Amino acid sequence: MRRRPLLAALPFAPALFAGSARAEGELVDVQRHAFTAKRFRLESGVVMPEITIVYETYGTLAPDGRNAVLLTHGFTSSQHMAGRYSENGTEGSWNGLVGPGKAIDTDKLFVVASNMLGSSYGSTSPAHLNAFTGHQWGPDFPDITLADIVNAQKALLDGIGVKHLVAVAGPSYGGYQTFQWAVSYPEFMDGLVPVVSAPKGSGGEAAVKSLVDTLAKDPHWNDGWYYDNGGITGTLTEMRMATLRRYGIDEQLAAKFPDKAARETEIVRRALAWAKAFDGNSLVVLRKASVRFDAEKDFAKIKAKLLYVLSRTDKVFPPTLAPDVMAKLKASGVTADYFELDSDYGHSASRLDAAKWAPRLKAFMADLAKRS
Repeated sequence: MRRRPLLAALPFAPALFAGSARAEGELVDVQRHAFTAKRFRLESGVVMPEITIVYETYGTLAPDGRNAVLLTHGFTSSQHMAGRYSENGTEGSWNGLVGPGKAIDTDKLFVVASNMLGSSYGSTSPAHLNAFTGHQWGPDFPDITLADIVNAQKALLDGIGVKHLVAVAGPSYGGYQTFQWAVSYPEFMDGLVPVVSAPKGSGGEAAVKSLVDTLAKDPHWNDGWYYDNGGITGTLTEMRMATLRRYGIDEQLAAKFPDKAARETEIVRRALAWAKAFDGNSLVVLRKASVRFDAEKDFAKIKAKLLYVLSRTDKVFPPTLAPDVMAKLKASGVTADYFELDSDYGHSASRLDAAKWAPRLKAFMADLAKRS
């Protein structure tokens, strides 16, 4: 029996817009929704018979459809960017920044957080059924680009009545998407907030090969057809542990788990939970898109005001990137500001040290409100 597609397992709410109650300034009862588009054409010319994009919303869409903010998530994270699904549920990754009265104020703004095309949290991905074959896409999933990911989000926004965005904002791979939005739909938003990210991918095809080679070491890999072959959870767990360490997990857990052995147990627990949810072929699809990504060449198209945020201790997107990026933005006529987050939390700083940059983000959003 083939693995049940992730999409089928998600508890989608039937309503278009999420109902979110206010409890002590927090969003609760956040709901997941699904948007479906037929015959979605990729940049490559491939037409996918149908795609589904999973998303969450916070706040209320204004009658004119122009008070929206789009949140874009990281490489291996999900659309759960704010609030909680239940009173005791896990909070969204940018919960410190998004909600009633927060930097991205859901009392005033309608916020959409969408899962990427190709990701593993409900949107159409390699783990889903291919309508042409009746089997999972697996490694046959078509190559996609950052522009394809953004175009799918644009279809979603059009479908739920969003006419204009106040801003697009997101960390890491979400920053890639933010920059791509800037050049794909330059008239559609007033502001851009790419965080711990860059306007151009890195690593090239060698990075894709390295990833595939690592996955292929798993005895169940089977050229990417592992769904009926035991899965590759062991290899994904090891990879996730390495990624968490690169993101600064040891420093993040040091206070709560001062004992090294206890800390290691917690890291394994987190890595295993992720490995059971994320699909290896999605890693490959999204890595291919990222290494081919280049919004820098189209900086002259950008119309929106931009706030670029990096973390002092980030090893993935170090602050040494800033001078070159800022110089190229300004040379292209883009109104851009830079903020360096003074945090010990590395690549996870935008979430774990949200309070340190929330005032700057709030000021940026307030300025956008004056412009609109």
